[in-house]
Amino acid sequence: MRSNTIDFITMGCSKNLVDTEHLMRQLKAAGYHVNHEPQTLRGDIVVINTCGFIGDAKEESINEILRHARRKQDGQIRQLYVMGCLSERYRKELNTELPEVDGLYGKFDYNRLVLDLGHELRPEYMMQRVLTTPSHYAYLKIAEGCDRTCSYCAIPLITGPHRSRPMDDIISEARWLAKRGVRELQLIAQDLSYYGQDLYHAQRLPELVERLADLKGIDWIRLHYAYPAHFPTGLLRVMRERPNVCRYLDIALQHASDHILRLMRRNISKQQTLDLLQQMREEVPGLHLRTTLMLGHPDETADDVEELLQFVDTQRFERLGAFAFCAEEGTYAARNYTDNIAQEEKLRRVDLVMRHQERIAAEQNQQKVGALMRVIVDRQEGDYYIGRTEFDSPEVDNEVLIPLSESVQVGQMYDARITAAETYDLYATTQA
Repeated sequence: MRSNTIDFITMGCSKNLVDTEHLMRQLKAAGYHVNHEPQTLRGDIVVINTCGFIGDAKEESINEILRHARRKQDGQIRQLYVMGCLSERYRKELNTELPEVDGLYGKFDYNRLVLDLGHELRPEYMMQRVLTTPSHYAYLKIAEGCDRTCSYCAIPLITGPHRSRPMDDIISEARWLAKRGVRELQLIAQDLSYYGQDLYHAQRLPELVERLADLKGIDWIRLHYAYPAHFPTGLLRVMRERPNVCRYLDIALQHASDHILRLMRRNISKQQTLDLLQQMREEVPGLHLRTTLMLGHPDETADDVEELLQFVDTQRFERLGAFAFCAEEGTYAARNYTDNIAQEEKLRRVDLVMRHQERIAAEQNQQKVGALMRVIVDRQEGDYYIGRTEFDSPEVDNEVLIPLSESVQVGQMYDARITAAETYDLYATTQA
């Protein structure tokens, strides 16, 4: 155990990761040594940033807290702190059930930990972070919270209403990141589409992305977590015209049956969805879309599933994930619907959708063989350098494998010729 050292553990999504990075910077300024998920835990203080979105994530977060509570009881650590979504949602319960925890912080008051440890917050570091990602890319959070009313989603219960960050603050943070070698910005929020509506009374995402695209040193800007209803279509012009805005969009559609979309309270119809997808593809040639679909929502019928499969087959999404409905406590669905589909059947439906998508993904990757594509190299692993194209987000999308025998460097971009393809991976050479 090393005194004056804090080990951070982040559960859940990239939005939590950004919060961790900001807190690490403040504590580093206060004189602590900070480590993020080190292979060997060596700090006398542990901070766990938890996820509380769905049942499995909550269980994982609780197990992690209990693991370190035992370490504290055994004298391996001196203090244990918990922050993030789980403690935002269940602070009272955790405070009662986990006396080993020295402090609980939510999504918005985690900087209080700095004060509780006896230090002052440093305003000059508010736009700075300790990056835990590879140094060439970073996540940039532009908003927190959500105003949507989806039946199944607990996010508004955890984070509250949508709150956009001031545009100038986002630009300042992005400029700081660029000066430190970040070349790729991953824009994140619970709902990118709504950006600006609360602060500026208008959807300002297109303007924000254009201003970010003007920053020196930013080669790629990638957009995550858009919402289809009331989508800011002015963004499509920016994606088409700005070469450093990736032709990639992560937009969760969830379903294609009007019956289920109504039950989900998605405020969009199937035809409106089809019209939006057509407009996106027409206005941004070569656009790669990532989406997620939910199977097993209450009252989903076999006809609904068949309609969704036809949608997947005809739209041929470049990136797609599927998951099973879970009745999260406090949500509209948990209060008003009966969870009337067996878990085994939900998983069967998920598997059915993913088998259709697997075929589509394999066919699309084969079409890339022979193409010359821009690739950023993320890391070295085994016999390969591992990279990504502009169409791939870290950790969730395709990877490009380049032999170690080639002279490439992590963090740099190269023109690479695709030589072979698997379902979810590409092989390439930079030796054209």
